[in-house]
Amino acid sequence: MWGLHMANIQAAAPVDGNFVGIGWDEMGDLSTLTQTREAFKMRYAEVYPSEKPIPLRIKAGVLYRFALEIDVGDIIVYPSKPDRLIHIGIVEGGYTYRPEALEGYPHRRAVKWVKSLPRTNFSQSALYEIGAAVSLFQITSHADEFRAAMEGTAIVPEDVDEETVEEVSSHMEETTEDFITKRLKTKLNPYEFEKFIAHLLTCMGYHARVTQQSSDGGIDVIAHKDELGFEPPLIKVQCKQTLEQIGRPKVQELHGAVERGEHGLFVTLGAFSHDARLFERSKPNLRLIDGNALIELMYTHYEKFDPRYKMLLPLKHTYMPVSGLALDD
Repeated sequence: MWGLHMANIQAAAPVDGNFVGIGWDEMGDLSTLTQTREAFKMRYAEVYPSEKPIPLRIKAGVLYRFALEIDVGDIIVYPSKPDRLIHIGIVEGGYTYRPEALEGYPHRRAVKWVKSLPRTNFSQSALYEIGAAVSLFQITSHADEFRAAMEGTAIVPEDVDEETVEEVSSHMEETTEDFITKRLKTKLNPYEFEKFIAHLLTCMGYHARVTQQSSDGGIDVIAHKDELGFEPPLIKVQCKQTLEQIGRPKVQELHGAVERGEHGLFVTLGAFSHDARLFERSKPNLRLIDGNALIELMYTHYEKFDPRYKMLLPLKHTYMPVSGLALDD
């Protein structure tokens, strides 16, 4: 069982195109190389002469394994960060070279995708394993969990819902985002989620109120800058406590309820489709907030949260190492 990161590709492209791929375009067709690790290292050193020895060995090894060690019938796990889904499939073909591919990632394997599941369906330790720093890696410790998920077998790992604050604080940014998403999804009902979004807007300086349940016409929260709601613009907010992708029709429904002089805001824990984003760009009074953007807003305004929401989402400032940070002279 293999895991593969494709960080610089549109999230749905591999699933829609039934493939997985890796970059390093300048390497050319890998099938023309002698089928040895040494040949791959020599070619990599030729193409990337400034690469240091250890990274060179690792990256050439990734290319070698992708082209020659993955077998037809192997299970592949693709964790997609933009839509926060885990895509699981079965390798259906050998290595091919597609330099003309518009999506990039010319080194490819055909895949039959079987399941696309939210990250929150998996144990935290399984998510740690597929958070490997290299592009291609073997999954060993949690292979049974991913296989069961692909087959639709009910597996309930011990740590799916009860991560401790200590576990989360000891890991990096993506783990914290998983923790936040899981808490908002599992610890609040849909109406409570709407109240949370209203509270976040209040922390941002708006006056916000939740509409009445089951009679809101698709509008969950009303927000405005002045206390009485007389000063424009009025903001109509729709909240979706879902990890599924939101398509253009749902976004159009919200915009249809927005009148002249008003703004529309769509907030979800999941992601928006490409068509939904195109529609947003054509409407200056519409804003889409996906799960990643929602978390960024929470980080910015967390200190203003009521104690009940800080208890729901117990977070603390943490310093993490970063690369490429330059200081002014």
